[in-house]
Amino acid sequence: MNEAHMEDYRKDLKQPARTLRTNMTDAEQLIWYRLRRKQMHGVQFYRQKPLLSFIVDFYCPAAKLVIELDGGQHFEPEHQAKDASRDQALAALGLRVLRFDNRQVLLETEAVLAVIEEAVRIGLGNPP
Repeated sequence: MNEAHMEDYRKDLKQPARTLRTNMTDAEQLIWYRLRRKQMHGVQFYRQKPLLSFIVDFYCPAAKLVIELDGGQHFEPEHQAKDASRDQALAALGLRVLRFDNRQVLLETEAVLAVIEEAVRIGLGNPP
């Protein structure tokens, strides 16, 4: 199976993305542990991946899927507006964006993973 090509990104985001990878939140670590090494449907996920002018938490090119884990600040109106415009820009690339809050990931890990798994399956063209 051939991976979809990598999307364009701003080259100046490479170093901040590296920094984010070394300072992952507990929620990010928990999800990464279950996505890394092609554990889900044999597809590659990338963490803290620059796309366009953003750094997304997780990206699966084969399933055209972005996963964002949000801390409490994302509930503020200013952050919600930024997130909506970011999601719109990523959707314009044909990407599906899933958002979960950190608390949800930590308390309902299996439910969150089930939603991600279904999105990967659909993204790969395998209906439910």
